[in-house]
Amino acid sequence: MSLARIRKNDTVIVTHGNDAGRTGTVKSVDPKKGTAIVTGLNMHKKAVRRSERTPQGGLIDMEMPIRLCKLMPFDADAKKGSRVSAADKDGKKARKLKASGKII
Repeated sequence: MSLARIRKNDTVIVTHGNDAGRTGTVKSVDPKKGTAIVTGLNMHKKAVRRSERTPQGGLIDMEMPIRLCKLMPFDADAKKGSRVSAADKDGKKARKLKASGKII
């Protein structure tokens, strides 16, 4: 099985699109669809009916999925997006950022 480049709770930077250059934390990843939902990014307005959860109804801002190919793990030491390689940590597979060499 291959090593996942982006996982839940990772800090990522967007490389393409309207949110290019912005960073956020990954809320969820769907590897089959190749998408992720990132906190505060790719916001879209959605019309919702009145309910117990939304008593007013109307338009609300929702985070929509972003393709994984448009996201890179953010390296805080190098202050930029970084590619990921496989590394060995205590006999287990781990992810290593190529920009700083830090294991995440």
